[in-house]
Amino acid sequence: MIEPEVVELMERSNKHPSTAEAQLTEAEIEEIEREFSRYEDKASVGLEALRIVQKHRGWISDETLRAVSNFLQIPVAQLESVATYFQLIFRQPVGKEVILLCKSASCWIMGCSRLQQKLQNKLQIAPGQTTADGIFTLLETPCLGDCDKAPVMMVGEEMHRNLTDESIDKIIENKKAHHADQSPD
Repeated sequence: MIEPEVVELMERSNKHPSTAEAQLTEAEIEEIEREFSRYEDKASVGLEALRIVQKHRGWISDETLRAVSNFLQIPVAQLESVATYFQLIFRQPVGKEVILLCKSASCWIMGCSRLQQKLQNKLQIAPGQTTADGIFTLLETPCLGDCDKAPVMMVGEEMHRNLTDESIDKIIENKKAHHADQSPD
């Protein structure tokens, strides 16, 4: 059975085609085509194609999903099921730094709830929200697979283990400083 959200997306796609339909860039196409040699068929490239496009755009909009679907010649619903299954494919805009805080049993025993509260207070956001400056999005995840080093969180592609109040302060301040250096002034 197809999820109601997927049916809604399919209906929107059919009834209201975007006048500014998203197109894949040459760089995105080039990277996706390199993946073709690693897979048996185009449909198998779906997840990698979404990751590639997200790397360039920050997230996957409905229009972008249709562009990837058209390029790979696979149904939008099939690609949507891939996009919504994998937590690291973002279907809504996110901050420049996505923080995934592990909520596994190991992390819970080691104090992740207290650390989550610290992050929420420090960033002034709740899970699922993005800071006003657009730098951080805080998300919970059921497991990051590093139970022996709990509590853990992932910021972007960097894993941070054995978290403490001090290490969280340092990670957040370093990321803020990095983005302050990157801002065009």
